[in-house]
Amino acid sequence: MPRNIHVLVTTLPARVEAETIGRQLVDERLAACAQVGDGIRSCYRWRGAVEEATEVVLTLKVRDDRLEACRGRLQALHPYETPEILSWPAGWVDPGYLAWAYGEGSA
Repeated sequence: MPRNIHVLVTTLPARVEAETIGRQLVDERLAACAQVGDGIRSCYRWRGAVEEATEVVLTLKVRDDRLEACRGRLQALHPYETPEILSWPAGWVDPGYLAWAYGEGSA
């Protein structure tokens, strides 16, 4: 069966929350990797008004066989009422990284 990595992205209100959730998902082996990026500015419509906020991006690399569990856990941990949770399959993954993500490489 072919294997792949999915990129899963969400935004959070603060770095500490992104780091905590990312670490928890890696600790629980639901994500192979978590990356936290600071300082994006978001503009969106919420409850009839245009809002703006500074947020933090959490990017996760997730194996195919753990994607649904990771998305569900992220939803449960997320502080937002309606979190942005997006995922897409990687079009290509370095074979060494893919092997590492599936527990076959250095850990």
